[in-house]
Amino acid sequence: MADPAARRPRRRLRGRAVPSPSWALFGVLCTVLAAVLLVGAYANASFVPDREQSHDGQHDVPTTVVSGGPIISSADGSTRSYRLPPRTIALTFDDGPDPVWTREVRRVLAAHQVPATFFVLGAQVARYPELVRELTVDGHEIGVHTFTHPDLATLPDWRRRMEYTQTQLTIASAAGVRSPLVRFPYSSFPAAIDDLDWPVFVQAGELGYLSVLNDTDSRDWARPGVDQMITNVTPPGYSGAITLWHDAGGERSQTVAALDRFIPLMKERGYRFVTVTEGLNLALAEAGVDHRVDAAQPATTGERWRGRVLVWAVQGADHTLGWLGGIFLVVGALTVGRTVLLFALAGRHARKRRAADWAWGPPVTEPVSVIVPAYNEKEGIAAAVRSLAGGDHPGGIEVIVVDDGSTDGTAEIVDALRLPNVRVVRKPNGGKPSALNTGVALARHELIVMVDGDTVFESDSVRRLVQPFADRRVGAVAGNVKVGNRDSLIAKWQHIEYVIGFNLDRRLYETLRCMPTVPGAIGAFRRQALTYAGGMTDDTLAEDTDITMAIGRAGWKVVYEETARAWTEAPATLGQLWKQRYRWSYGTMQAMWKHRRSLTDHGASGRFTRRCLLFLSLFGVLLPLLAPVIDLLAVYGLFFLDRTATAVAWLIMLALQILTAVVAFRLDREKLGVLWVLPLQQLVYRQLMYLVLIQSAATALTGGRLGWQKLRRIGLAPAGPTTPPG
Repeated sequence: MADPAARRPRRRLRGRAVPSPSWALFGVLCTVLAAVLLVGAYANASFVPDREQSHDGQHDVPTTVVSGGPIISSADGSTRSYRLPPRTIALTFDDGPDPVWTREVRRVLAAHQVPATFFVLGAQVARYPELVRELTVDGHEIGVHTFTHPDLATLPDWRRRMEYTQTQLTIASAAGVRSPLVRFPYSSFPAAIDDLDWPVFVQAGELGYLSVLNDTDSRDWARPGVDQMITNVTPPGYSGAITLWHDAGGERSQTVAALDRFIPLMKERGYRFVTVTEGLNLALAEAGVDHRVDAAQPATTGERWRGRVLVWAVQGADHTLGWLGGIFLVVGALTVGRTVLLFALAGRHARKRRAADWAWGPPVTEPVSVIVPAYNEKEGIAAAVRSLAGGDHPGGIEVIVVDDGSTDGTAEIVDALRLPNVRVVRKPNGGKPSALNTGVALARHELIVMVDGDTVFESDSVRRLVQPFADRRVGAVAGNVKVGNRDSLIAKWQHIEYVIGFNLDRRLYETLRCMPTVPGAIGAFRRQALTYAGGMTDDTLAEDTDITMAIGRAGWKVVYEETARAWTEAPATLGQLWKQRYRWSYGTMQAMWKHRRSLTDHGASGRFTRRCLLFLSLFGVLLPLLAPVIDLLAVYGLFFLDRTATAVAWLIMLALQILTAVVAFRLDREKLGVLWVLPLQQLVYRQLMYLVLIQSAATALTGGRLGWQKLRRIGLAPAGPTTPPG
């Protein structure tokens, strides 16, 4: 029955009385996370291969540009355009670098020994700087294709400058150079430039850039087939051409195959392959212009370091988003796994208990001692004691109210009731565990019920609660705690939480023989089990969890009796709720830490602890700590990702919660009407519980010791057998 390992001496958890961890650090972490996510959102801006044709006209665009070549210079107030010489081709690639297709393109270029110009996206350079470095080593040319691939014509001037500057910084970090070339996203041929686009060209020229368009477009983004792509890029006759390809932005196997055929085909026709600046310098030389354009200038040390910081920021944001995505999968797996376990095991538990032939054994008619620890409980103590003393248990009920140094007249209120089976014991304030131990020492009977001073029992609750003791292996029984004050929205949320998070879980824990907590509001114990476990201690703030785990380790069965109901007064304000849940969460972590050493025990102690701590760690700590990622990614996705996919994913998680709630309420025979507040609970109440658990974990990790916090009560009226107290 009992495991000797449970008798080992208890070690008090050491800790110093410190205030709760500063929220300033938490605020800093949240700010950093928000900044990282914004960087990720900016760097991951999505784009499409083309934009709709503009119809703004070409009144402001110089005729020499519309009918000119694909290289445009608009510096110093003058506008010039250039074409490549005949039989000259510049291969240009947009939207890279890409870890797969840029390398494939580079392989083909190396095989045919031809250079090319790569117009890169700054965000991609930040992710794969080594690819840009390799391209420059191979003799290829790098050009600016903006940082995030926006439609520059729709952006203000400062944003355009930022797009160019950030891309230049990443190129400087990766390859140590600055590029004089820019190609705008969604640009095409000179004849397509309109009045909406022209200011972009003018500004780029003022900034010292040569704007590069194209003569032929492979349209490889549409995947038209290798033959069609070759037809698309082949220049008419023997004219020179800047050809447009893509080495990123999608699956580019057709591009690689077409390139592999196009290069030797053009060589056979007498074409030479050059970079854009090489082709421009050839054109200038043929025109007799004594001027050369440098392909790149060395970047300054400052530019390289600023570029490195930008690269680190983008890579850090990507890693963070990757971690959050992984956490999302973990949370999803834990949520689905918990739901499946609850549906399978909790449902089986309910069907078994409600079978017509179910019985714990012969009716338990032994007398019961009920212990009520009370500290300043004047608001609810009278209703609680009356409900206990008037119970219908046939063996009789002894009620012991242990006044733990109250200063509000709690003991006098109980004395004034003059109930024959009620005793009041006064003692100096020593804490709830001390009051409970005092009550156990003074109790006359072997079956002991422990009740909080703000809890109201139904008339048959004590009788039903002790029936499981017909099974001699049962050492403790958890009752069914109900929220009595359900009028406010906060109380409704707690009512849902009690039904789903506490009572439904207890069915699961009993089935798996790893019940972690007999609630302080309604729990029954064998004196023998309490004595063997060492009684109540103040090692933790969750004395109910601590004693339950000790009893479970000792080999006793801990069961759940759903028909024994107690009505408790839930906190009515967010502040009171925070204090209560902070103490619960922190106390549970203390209890887990206290019993951790028994993980390696043999026999009942080890079996119980391994199961109990596994489920508490996964579903009581890890899942709530990680669950905010779902809401975080939902908000992030609505602004920066696919809104439809994000909304569908969040609604699926909400549907899973609603389904779980419906099952729990059906099993607990509760009305479903209150579930209308469940969606709002997911948006507000759940966030509060996240913060509580985070603060509890922070307090535990810093070695702090949280003091007991008394909650304000207004009291509940007595309850009938099936009616919640008013």
